[in-house]
Amino acid sequence: MKQLILLAATATLLLSCGNNATEPETAPAEVSSADAAPAPPTEIGDAALMDMGKAGLANLSRGDVAAWMNDFADNAVYQWNNGDSLAGKAAITAYWTDRRQNALDTIYFSHDIWLPLKVNQPQNDRVAPGTWLLSWYQVDAKYKNGNSMTQWIHTTMHLNEAGKIDRVIQYLDRAPINKAMGAK
Repeated sequence: MKQLILLAATATLLLSCGNNATEPETAPAEVSSADAAPAPPTEIGDAALMDMGKAGLANLSRGDVAAWMNDFADNAVYQWNNGDSLAGKAAITAYWTDRRQNALDTIYFSHDIWLPLKVNQPQNDRVAPGTWLLSWYQVDAKYKNGNSMTQWIHTTMHLNEAGKIDRVIQYLDRAPINKAMGAK
């Protein structure tokens, strides 16, 4: 009998602990900007930037350097991974105009991948905060001398507060370009 009373008391205790009574719902508290979590160091940026990048490559493919340069700031810098660079929109325009008219017969970009980024907190002093557009694509170029070249290129672009490209860093292999151009 004692065991039966003990079993009933234990069952009552267990059932009362498992009571699923719900608390009345309360509205979530307003979160002030002071209580908000800080922005992450980087986050995915505006997807519309991908359209700008794709349009730029399409303009360059057509040989319309002027249309491609519409997205560049006057003080833009175009830099390659080997350390060469061009400073200013006029210098970049002159370089690519000459390249399209005198060196390249055709240039096509395919298999492109785009990643817009917003850098809120740079992780070092060499990366500017703000908006970046990263891209990877295959380049197929045919030169005026009849030679051709294919390679993958990675390009990073920084946009200023006005939404204009103020820095381009392009990572490519100069050897296939030099070979196609007949350089020794």
